[in-house]
Amino acid sequence: MAAARPRLTTEQRRARLGVRHLLAPRHRAHDVVAVADGVVALHATDPASVYLAAAARLRAPDAAAIASALYDDRRLVKLLGMRRTVFTVSREVAPLVQWSSAAALQPVERRKLLADLTKEGVSGAEAWLGAAEADVVSLIRQRSSATGAEISKAVPALRQKLTGGLPVAAGVSTRVLFLLGVQGVLMRGRPRGTWVSSQHEWTLADEWLPGGLGELEPAVARAELVQRWLARFGPGTEADLKWWTGWTFGHVRAALAAVGALVVDLDDGTTGHVLSDDTGAVKAPAPWAALLPALDPTAMGWQARDWYLGPHRAPLFDYSGNIGPTVWWNGRIVGGWAQTKAGAVVWRALEDVGADAVDLIEREVERTQQFLGAVRVSPRFKCSSFLIQRSF
Repeated sequence: MAAARPRLTTEQRRARLGVRHLLAPRHRAHDVVAVADGVVALHATDPASVYLAAAARLRAPDAAAIASALYDDRRLVKLLGMRRTVFTVSREVAPLVQWSSAAALQPVERRKLLADLTKEGVSGAEAWLGAAEADVVSLIRQRSSATGAEISKAVPALRQKLTGGLPVAAGVSTRVLFLLGVQGVLMRGRPRGTWVSSQHEWTLADEWLPGGLGELEPAVARAELVQRWLARFGPGTEADLKWWTGWTFGHVRAALAAVGALVVDLDDGTTGHVLSDDTGAVKAPAPWAALLPALDPTAMGWQARDWYLGPHRAPLFDYSGNIGPTVWWNGRIVGGWAQTKAGAVVWRALEDVGADAVDLIEREVERTQQFLGAVRVSPRFKCSSFLIQRSF
């Protein structure tokens, strides 16, 4: 008789989340690189999310130390990766993201851009694009770094317009910079302004990081990335991994096979995957609370979210499916939070959480308030109807 499959309960999954995602106070990290590796990748489309996600997981959060790891020591880097999304990852993980996900975007996007250039009447579109890319690289090598606006101003070819059938023409610069980014030629450098600024400089990958992003076989990079994801997020389903990575089911299944992932039963009647040596129980941490930012990697880490989201999907997501700032209690989302125009951090519960939870949540509110100080954060992805209609 075949042995019964191991089962990982919802309570066990929540215990793992608190411990492995560094959210329970005793498990918080001393260093921001450990935070990034603890969740594999920090979501970085909104620059403030990197800092707030790190602050929630650090024993002594310090914005200057986070910035130093990003832009001085460069132990963390920003790059486009899974789901065409910008992430902040450690230098060790960066090549995995590049060769598992970003590089695969280049051929398709290049063909699309060449087709659009041809439609606009650009003669010899492929040679034109190659020359434009070479001019961008030459400019940045001369200047060390430049913003997108500065590059567009200095490289005449980037002022070419593309209508795409729309009434308002768009410049080609964003798409050329995108191509150079997914090729691993360019990387995102320092922001212009404070740590909440969305305007950043572009720099050459081989100058920002010694040796750039190297080169890996895509299948090898995918397997290593899945191994890291399972170690932090497991158990997860094939659908969870397909959503998180943006890969095909074929690539997901091949990577799971490559790492020897084990199938386990979940409480919702589905099956998930864990690393072969990861079926043991994780001791539940002491009761904990956390304030996580919009698009936090924990909140967005799985496609099937009912085990930690419960009935609160509608009030916490915007109309595009992006989650806003969330309040957590013992591995579950129980509310949302925001910063008022005056700078006060405030929160709202979506269920009765009890006095003990309120006390710990209020401590996290104060902790977040201290981290923000005079900084004002307006997340790009806010909670939807509940928190917008009943604005703070």
